[in-house]
Amino acid sequence: MKKILMNKIFLSLLLVLPFVSANAQMRFDDKLIEQVRKLQTAQLAISNLYVDSVDYEKVTEDAIRGMLKELDPHSSYTNATETKKLNEPLEGNFEGIGVQFNMLNDTLIVIQPTTKGPSEKVGIIAGDRIVTVDGNPIAGVKMDRDSIMRKLRGPKDSKVKLGVVRNGVKDMLHFTVVRDVIPVHTVNAAFILRPGVGYIQLDRFGATTGSEVKEAIKKLKKEGMQSLILDLQNNGGGYLIAAVDILSEFLPARSEAVYTEGLQSPRQSLRTNMSGEFRDGQVVVLVNEYSASASEIVSGGMQDYDRGLIVGRRTFGKGLVQRPIDLPDGSMIRLTVAHYYTPSGRCIQKPYVKGQKEEYDRDVLNRLNHGELMHVDSIKLDSAKAYKTLVKGRTVYGGGGIMPDVFVPLDTTRYADCFSKINRNNIIIPAVLKYVDKHRKSLLKKYKKFDDYLVGFVAPDDLLQGILVEAKEKKIEPKDEAEREKTVGNLKELLKCQIANNLWDLNEFYRVYCETDPIVQRALQELQKIE
Repeated sequence: MKKILMNKIFLSLLLVLPFVSANAQMRFDDKLIEQVRKLQTAQLAISNLYVDSVDYEKVTEDAIRGMLKELDPHSSYTNATETKKLNEPLEGNFEGIGVQFNMLNDTLIVIQPTTKGPSEKVGIIAGDRIVTVDGNPIAGVKMDRDSIMRKLRGPKDSKVKLGVVRNGVKDMLHFTVVRDVIPVHTVNAAFILRPGVGYIQLDRFGATTGSEVKEAIKKLKKEGMQSLILDLQNNGGGYLIAAVDILSEFLPARSEAVYTEGLQSPRQSLRTNMSGEFRDGQVVVLVNEYSASASEIVSGGMQDYDRGLIVGRRTFGKGLVQRPIDLPDGSMIRLTVAHYYTPSGRCIQKPYVKGQKEEYDRDVLNRLNHGELMHVDSIKLDSAKAYKTLVKGRTVYGGGGIMPDVFVPLDTTRYADCFSKINRNNIIIPAVLKYVDKHRKSLLKKYKKFDDYLVGFVAPDDLLQGILVEAKEKKIEPKDEAEREKTVGNLKELLKCQIANNLWDLNEFYRVYCETDPIVQRALQELQKIE
């Protein structure tokens, strides 16, 4: 075991060799072997001569992290546990009981069971409290969320016994749930936003994203969609191939969607497939400063082919391709091997200095401080990196994200300072959980259709006052009456969204949210101009 640990660095380097060219391997033999031996000698010296006991796994991981830290900002190392957590949201499924839940006062409350999932099949419903797992309490014992999830998840076909407390039922209910594969969806919402205008909100780019978006487009077309708003705000990316799948829905077959190229990675072109669902109607793509990677491939491709209008703010600027290198213990190195380029030839990677990740991570904050997020005139585009779109010949820029066709400034006055502090202090979500838990039946009886809720629901005064009182106890108060009124208005907007999410799903959350989101509203205005 000790020998395996000592040679882990050596092994990790050897794993890279199959991915590099013959010339690169010769350079490795001639110039780097001495450095590799230094690493191995240091490891051997520590293990045989050091005065105290050594955690060899930690020393090795620290060495790997240290090497990667001196490279670009996106090369990284994750241990086995971190790797599993990172991959799960992208892989399209996991195995468990199938519930969306939240924690209230150390108690798990079911927000929604997965449709046709294992929990729904045995009769678990929204509002149920899961208090025991296999006879062991999980409520009131200060158990963290990750520990609870580990107890609920398990291999497909394994059984878990749950103790459930339900409002209106005196005794604890007992359910035996047979775990199953639970799908992880990347499309959060898909609905008709206005007559003829569809809306799709994409959370990330995972293994199932292409098929999810295709099905969402089919559904919306049946409901009368003629134009589409594709919302990629705050979407940090994911799988490269998922971005190609998305572009395939909008661009002609065999169009170049993106290409990648690096020092040791020859140019590779990825092209759209044959089965596009929406190659004619108007498309608006929404982006902001947190839209990155695969989101930029999609928005850049749509812009380069003059296929859709890009609305929002300049995107993050991540144009580096990471190749995963699996290590024997389940850990992983994600090594940057290439840049990706939009069809016009743009590399959208923003500038960085090797080894200065902290400065790189401050870029969005720097943009805010420089006024770029509020004023389009503050954005400095590199004239040396100007390109032409492939259909209309419009000028677009590389070297720092995708610049939208229509800029929507960040409204720094939209939210009251008091509201922002309340939100940051986790006062709102618990208040919503308590409110919905108490009023779920009466609310669903009153609002039998979501459209009735969308038009008629206003957050009640007792809920608003309860939040303000709790905020005051934490020394969070508006400075004057004007700020108080603005805070109440902000609270009403967010509470309506969150209550919709708890009563129905994220789809309904976004149906409420879109009515006040400035970028969505600007997209609707632009579609009216096009029509």
